[in-house]
Amino acid sequence: MASELEPEVQAIDRSLLECSAEEIAGKWLQATDLTRELYQHLAHYVPKIYCRGPNPFPQKEDMLAQHVLLGPMEWYLCGEDPAFGFPKLEQANKPSHLCGRVFKVGEPTYSCRDCAVDPTCVLCMECFLGSIHRDHRYRMTTSGGGGFCDCGDTEAWKEGPYCQKHELNTSEIEEEEDPLVHLSEDVIARTYNIFAIMFRYAVEILTWEKESELPEDLEMVEKSDTYYCMLFNDEVHTYEQVIYTLQKAVNCTQKEAIGFATTVDRDGRRSVRYGDFQYCEQAKSVIVRNTSRQTKPLKVQVMHSSIVAHQNFGLKLLSWLGSIIGYSDGLRRILCQVGLQEGPDGENSSLVDRLMLSDSKLWKGARSVYHQLFMSSLLMDLKYKKLFAVRFAKNYERLQSDYVTDDHDREFSVADLSVQIFTVPSLARMLITEENLMSIIIKTFMDHLRHRDAQGRFQFERYTALQAFKFRRVQSLILDLKYVLISKPTEWSDELRQKFLEGFDAFLELLKCMQGMDPITRQVGQHIEMEPEWEAAFTLQMKLTHVISMMQDWCASDEKVLIEAYKKCLAVLMQCHGGYTDGEQPITLSICGHSVETIRYCVSQEKVSIHLPVSRLLAGLHVLLSKSEVAYKFPELLPLSELSPPMLIEHPLRCLVLCAQVHAGMWRRNGFSLVNQIYYYHNVKCRREMFDKDVVMLQTGVSMMDPNHFLMIMLSRFELYQIFSTPDYGKRFSSEITHKDVVQQNNTLIEEMLYLIIMLVGERFSPGVGQVNATDEIKREIIHQLSIKPMAHSELVKSLPEDVSPFFHRKPGLTGRGMYELKPECAKEFNLYFYHFSRAEQSKAEEAQRKLKRQNREDTALPPPVLPPFCPLFASLVNILQSDVMLCIMGTILQWAVEHNGYAWSESMLQRVLHLIGMALQEEKQHLENVTEEHVVTFTFTQKISKPGEAPKNSPSILAMLETLQNAPYLEVHKDMIRWILKTFNAVKKMRESSPTSPVAETEGTIMEETSRDKDKAERKRKAEIARLRREKIMAQMSEMQRHFIDENKELFQQTLELDASTSAVLDNSPVASDMTLTALGPAQTQVPEQRQFVTCILCQEEQEVKVESRAMVLAAFVQRSTVLSKNRSKFIQDPEKYDPLFMHPDLSCGTHTSSCGHIMHAHCWQRYFDSVQAKEQRRQQRLRLHTSYDVENGEFLCPLCECLSNTVIPLLLPPRNIFNNRLNFSDQPNLTQWIRTISQQIKALQFLRKEESTPNNASTKNSENVDELQLPEGFRPDFRPKNPYSESIKEMLTTFGTATYKVGLKVHPNEEDPRVPIMCWGSCAYTIQSIERILSDEDKPLFGPLPCRLDDCLRSLTRFAAAHWTVASVSVVQGHFCKLFASLVPNDSHEELPCILDIDMFHLLVGLVLAFPALQCQDFSGISLGTGDLHIFHLVTMAHIIQILLTSCTEENGMDQENPTCEEESAVLALYKTLHRYTGSALKEIPSGWHLWRSVRAGIMPFLKCSALFFHYLNGVPSPPDIQVPGTSHFEHLCNYLSLPNNLICLFQENSEIMNSLIESWCRNSEVKRYLEGERDAIRYPRESNKLINLPEDYSSLINQASNFSCPKSGGDKSRAPTLCLVCGSLLCSQSYCCQTELEGEDVGACTAHTYSCGSGVGIFLRVRECQVLFLAGKTKGCFYSPPYLDDYGETDQGLRRGNPLHLCKERFKKIQKLWHQHSVTEEIGHAQEANQTLVGIDWQHL
Repeated sequence: MASELEPEVQAIDRSLLECSAEEIAGKWLQATDLTRELYQHLAHYVPKIYCRGPNPFPQKEDMLAQHVLLGPMEWYLCGEDPAFGFPKLEQANKPSHLCGRVFKVGEPTYSCRDCAVDPTCVLCMECFLGSIHRDHRYRMTTSGGGGFCDCGDTEAWKEGPYCQKHELNTSEIEEEEDPLVHLSEDVIARTYNIFAIMFRYAVEILTWEKESELPEDLEMVEKSDTYYCMLFNDEVHTYEQVIYTLQKAVNCTQKEAIGFATTVDRDGRRSVRYGDFQYCEQAKSVIVRNTSRQTKPLKVQVMHSSIVAHQNFGLKLLSWLGSIIGYSDGLRRILCQVGLQEGPDGENSSLVDRLMLSDSKLWKGARSVYHQLFMSSLLMDLKYKKLFAVRFAKNYERLQSDYVTDDHDREFSVADLSVQIFTVPSLARMLITEENLMSIIIKTFMDHLRHRDAQGRFQFERYTALQAFKFRRVQSLILDLKYVLISKPTEWSDELRQKFLEGFDAFLELLKCMQGMDPITRQVGQHIEMEPEWEAAFTLQMKLTHVISMMQDWCASDEKVLIEAYKKCLAVLMQCHGGYTDGEQPITLSICGHSVETIRYCVSQEKVSIHLPVSRLLAGLHVLLSKSEVAYKFPELLPLSELSPPMLIEHPLRCLVLCAQVHAGMWRRNGFSLVNQIYYYHNVKCRREMFDKDVVMLQTGVSMMDPNHFLMIMLSRFELYQIFSTPDYGKRFSSEITHKDVVQQNNTLIEEMLYLIIMLVGERFSPGVGQVNATDEIKREIIHQLSIKPMAHSELVKSLPEDVSPFFHRKPGLTGRGMYELKPECAKEFNLYFYHFSRAEQSKAEEAQRKLKRQNREDTALPPPVLPPFCPLFASLVNILQSDVMLCIMGTILQWAVEHNGYAWSESMLQRVLHLIGMALQEEKQHLENVTEEHVVTFTFTQKISKPGEAPKNSPSILAMLETLQNAPYLEVHKDMIRWILKTFNAVKKMRESSPTSPVAETEGTIMEETSRDKDKAERKRKAEIARLRREKIMAQMSEMQRHFIDENKELFQQTLELDASTSAVLDNSPVASDMTLTALGPAQTQVPEQRQFVTCILCQEEQEVKVESRAMVLAAFVQRSTVLSKNRSKFIQDPEKYDPLFMHPDLSCGTHTSSCGHIMHAHCWQRYFDSVQAKEQRRQQRLRLHTSYDVENGEFLCPLCECLSNTVIPLLLPPRNIFNNRLNFSDQPNLTQWIRTISQQIKALQFLRKEESTPNNASTKNSENVDELQLPEGFRPDFRPKNPYSESIKEMLTTFGTATYKVGLKVHPNEEDPRVPIMCWGSCAYTIQSIERILSDEDKPLFGPLPCRLDDCLRSLTRFAAAHWTVASVSVVQGHFCKLFASLVPNDSHEELPCILDIDMFHLLVGLVLAFPALQCQDFSGISLGTGDLHIFHLVTMAHIIQILLTSCTEENGMDQENPTCEEESAVLALYKTLHRYTGSALKEIPSGWHLWRSVRAGIMPFLKCSALFFHYLNGVPSPPDIQVPGTSHFEHLCNYLSLPNNLICLFQENSEIMNSLIESWCRNSEVKRYLEGERDAIRYPRESNKLINLPEDYSSLINQASNFSCPKSGGDKSRAPTLCLVCGSLLCSQSYCCQTELEGEDVGACTAHTYSCGSGVGIFLRVRECQVLFLAGKTKGCFYSPPYLDDYGETDQGLRRGNPLHLCKERFKKIQKLWHQHSVTEEIGHAQEANQTLVGIDWQHL
């Protein structure tokens, strides 16, 4: 098929390419009927260019379209070559001061909390960086796509509307000029023609609904039978469903199906099959059949290819129009005119209307193209923006209805443009007055919520899924209403007033439908069967909260509006509760000689509702009357006299009683729905328009009625009237022991009622109720939040209403999370009964405040704070405190407390009464302080509480009872409070007496009592002080003991690898004289007496000595591949089965690192433990539970003590060298040259014997003769096999750990016989030592400073293990390795193809040689000791390393010293360099100064010396000299002494010059060395630079910007959804998406997981840029999130960028992440995180 297509396609291309744009345009200019000409041209060419086969070629199509279709139009427009025409237009154009950049998905946007008129005003990165707002409190977010930059819009910013780029020139006067003046007449005419025709064509073809025929003027003559099966996107089906269906329907591979699905999701549609009609129809039926089971099927159409072609070109045209109008405002104006011109069919016939109204029929791609066009044309032209806004408002209802039934998200709907229009204050007001927009929005909203009950209220009973979906959609209308109201008008015109009040009426209708919705009745007897639907109503309430507040703000800004709104609201409330007494019979209540009429109503028996928006709105407006003083200016205009207080308070009171009863446990059987409703009623999100307003409504009611009447109604609603109106109720209680529950309930209800009274009197911090301003209110909220505990900024903001964050921006001083604390002077404003405290918060706050007082040695009373005065409208409220009923209630409760009988009263009840008495005293005190001459203070609480009761009962006065209670032993806690009350009482009394109208004086008695009481108190205080001191002393002793215990049992507590830990484990207090020099190796090695070592198994707690023949003890260890030291991450082992790891390249591209937590077990205990872990895992797999955090199949387990991730165990051994080295040293030890000869002979002998064995000989006699021929070196017995000194269990453990290292290091299957096992063990030992040396150097710590125990134990065990491992390997294999390693330094005929000296890491070589040497030495009986061998090997390798350094040292000439070399080192180095120069055939660079050379040798060899010192220290157990243990100087000489090297290293060459010269020559002759010196290849330089994580920018926004420019590498140019930055190498990856999945070991994994294998050999550290989260990955199943190194100004991280505060890099946190990486602790960190948080285990990490 393809081959037939090819020539035909090429032929078409040729004919197309020959078209000339200029000629065609010329033809059009002459044409009489331009429309027909153009349409014919399109009808002919479009199908030839677009849709020529199953797969689109967008690049080619665009190229041809530009050439044949768009090119001629551009010529026609300009009248000349567009390459000249457009730049001319651009020059004539005035630069726009509007930015208008349309945001892509994930692009960073910035808003300014100080200057933005509303939160929807945003800037793009570029404008933001050039604006004044970057120094303000800005907020950054990532855009969801759509929307555009508001730079240059003066209505969006209070200040600084322009950035530097869009600034207006001062010369330009801001007057609207017509942009068409810059264009010539004929350009205007031509543009008009072409725009009108093309825009119409695009709209027509995109809204075309027939599937197989075109509009007649576009029909082709000959029509092919080619169709597309077109699949459309919807928001119902998941990716998986679509992929599965496609694989079935068009039998494609999974990869292709994923490609289709991705395109459909991105562009909204994709053809999935191409062919004749039948062929496509069949695919369609399969797809529809497969997806229609649960939901509506996927939308599929079979479309003729020519229609698809025209539609594709239509989209191309729209984006072309968008780019053309960018050249000139004039062109933009013409396009707007064309778009908004009414067509022939009248209303809604303009092109713009047609597009908008068919929005929901278009696919995603088409929508976004035309939305972008609207934004760049209509919304950028101020004149047409208004006209477009009017069209939008006129069609508002239809657009919203389309959106509600549409299945695409809001951001793809044209309805989303409302945010661009309604938030412009001038447009919003115009639309309100001219189009009555408020009423339209609210009516549209009401029309969609049709479910009502009999009373006309909303009913959300049992929403179906579809209704719920619709409800979610409808909520966006509330957003639109919010946008319209966002900025309050400063000037009101009469039309605006009228239209706003019409809108207000509509709004009241909406609230009326909510008043009393979801009523509930108390369940008695049995639990509720079905939890009622409550969320919908609350969602509605939450969404409307802001709108209600804004409505009130609008009303407040104009007095006439406020008065009208108040009247309307009152009228509606009357309608709702007009018959508020119906059906309930009236009753009369009387207490203390007052009586009141009310109705009989029981919250616990009748229906009650939490939703009362109308009452609450009225309460809000009432407060505004007081705040704006309208109530006092125009009382005659207000219906205040008609108000019926009992009616106003009735419903809010019921609501508060409901809360009290729920708290008392009377509604338990109503289930959780009620608990949740009560929770939200008080919650910070809703309380402003719910709970707070109910309290205000009650305050309004009380201030207008007799407080006694109010209290009686309240008692009756709380169902407590009986208790307080019957005398001796308490006594009756105790005599007939009533049901305990009932008593408990009544107690709680009394407490709640007292709490409510405290709130009514005490809550005067809303402006309008009390004489305060908004700041006081916020300040009080903050004080009470901080009195619970110090809080971080984000926590504090969460607990405050939304719009308050501007009030405090003090920066906390500390690093880490900044906490705000309460200043001590604010403590006196603390009110224990603050109405926004939840129960838990109240008790916490009380505890915290009492504790503070105790610390400051004050008494612990928490008296009520001094309150601001009420506003006049609410002034009479305070009288409730001195009303008779109130005093009666207080008296009764105090009476119960005095009698102290049973459980008929509670302490909290008493505490509340004391608080109320305190409040009344404070109140009276203030009245007295502010009294003027002629006024008499009417608030006489002190007198009333001093009077005893009336004649028949003669109950004592309140004051007397308080004095009695002061000495009651059972009220210890409240003593201080009572004392405070009595003190205040006396103070007030004194003030009364000194004031002119003095009331009756008291008797002297009380004063006398006072003094004796004071003495008593002082004595008590003294005793308490003594007790406190004693307590503190004991506590100090205990913590001291605890510290000692921790010090002595360090291992138990040390579980985190902190190099800072200060335990000195290196110096094992060994009995070595301090003055002798310590030598770590060689014949002169310092002999250390054996130390016996006893250890305890953590599993069976048994103690045991470590011996050669005893049972094995092991350390839990974790072996992992590592690239932390790597200098070349791109290396990849092709075939691990054949790879030979004998020589480590100096780029350390991948090593094997071993770490341990240092906990010791018996080998058999560990085995048992591990078996049980495995068994548990098998059971888990059968039960299909979550993964564990460790992978048992890979041998992983958690250390039984510290739960540290481990995957093998290291055996504990004695120093192995002492065990092998027990022969007598009787001969003089050879020097290096002799030793090398001896070893070379031994190697020759071994190789000869090897050959013999491999060529089998028949006769055994011959064999012996051959041996005679071979001159065996003296004392060498190659047939000798040494006895293995270790016990069976130790041998087994040596094999176990060796195999584990081999398996992990090479990623192969375990095989203990493999010859590479010993190599891997030596390699792991070398690599681990190198990585620890690196960490110590990076942190400038001394080499043998105090290492943490776990590190020390790990290195010791690892080195000893590596030295002993050869005993369980085959001797001949180890000898083979030794021969090969040795041959790399001392050439030998039999080993060819060894790496050159530049490609060997010398420390790995040293470890390998030293540890393999015993296998050779054990057969040598000539008396050469192991130590001598070690020394010579070490010297030889050191010299090779020096040559390596000299060959690669860079020779930049330092002008510092040009004179002759001064000291011997420098002259020696120069001499050596000359030798090298000779041997390399002068390819070596010119000789630099000796000083410079010596310096680079010293610097380059330091790391090697340090690693060697660590290695020999742990191998031979020689303690380190104290000089090396101090930080600071560069210990070079001390290291040389310790390692028995001369201080002048070059002496090594001079002493052994005879053999060294030939060796150096052989090293330099290597062809690779030649290539390096001639610049054909690279080599590693020494010292190697330390690897660091990448440098992150200081400001996080630059990272976001970088990520927003990053597009997914696989799906052409598409923006990546989750761009993720690798912190190790700096690559950006497209994480968590289908497009970038790759296959790894037969499993599909995401980009990050795949990257960890190439970059970090399985471990990765990433930063998820959009979420601002650090991600740790290890392998495929392990991962965790870690806190990011970016903090805001309050010292907090912002994971998920929810708060959007500016973030800056915190160096300490970044260092911490880097340290985790250097220490190889990332996997361990993940393990701990997953153990601590089980949800992490369930995440599919491999898909990230």
